[in-house]
Amino acid sequence: MGREPPSQSQMSYTVEQLVAVNPYNPDILPDLENYVNEQVASQTYSLDANLCLLRLYQFEPERMSTQIVARILIKALMAMPAPDFSLCLFLIPERVQMDEQFKTLIVLSHYLETAKFRQFWDEAAKNRHLLEVVPGFEQAIQEYAVHVLSLTYQTVPRSVVAEAVNIEGVSLDKFIEQHAGWTVEGKSGLVSLPRNEFNNPELRRTSGAQSIPLDRITRIFPVLS
Repeated sequence: MGREPPSQSQMSYTVEQLVAVNPYNPDILPDLENYVNEQVASQTYSLDANLCLLRLYQFEPERMSTQIVARILIKALMAMPAPDFSLCLFLIPERVQMDEQFKTLIVLSHYLETAKFRQFWDEAAKNRHLLEVVPGFEQAIQEYAVHVLSLTYQTVPRSVVAEAVNIEGVSLDKFIEQHAGWTVEGKSGLVSLPRNEFNNPELRRTSGAQSIPLDRITRIFPVLS
């Protein structure tokens, strides 16, 4: 009998060991590329492995796979609000970034960072062929939109939620119901979100983690002078 293919946990362990022991060895390039495809197929994610691969591409530019790089950037977008996209982009040469698919991903990143969700979803729809190869992309961006809304609003028009997550009608109602503490206020169409220290100034002022006693501040000043 032949050997069984490695399980996801075994592959993850093997790749992590390769990255930890010899991250600058170009011989591990195929393993890291296969691992990117494995992340896509299994909807998992390893920023460290992906950054290692991008660094190796810098030393072996002739071996760079633009398809693999695109998948890395898409997975990085899915990790927002973490700054993974910028970390990855920093390791990609400018000449490569001028490729049309990478310019598109950079534009999408800008729309997400500035919470321009309508423009994001419009641009994403035009480039579905690029994004749909990575399962879970739409759901990950919707959760990022939920994160942004939760930090910004106590109550928000239902239409704004629909625009942010790109869902309407009954599907939007189900989406709202799935998020703990989200409720629709009667006929007003307003969606009430749980209060937190970011969308509620009162909670921020009363948060012990945010306040420093005056006597401690006065003791700090002499040290800084």
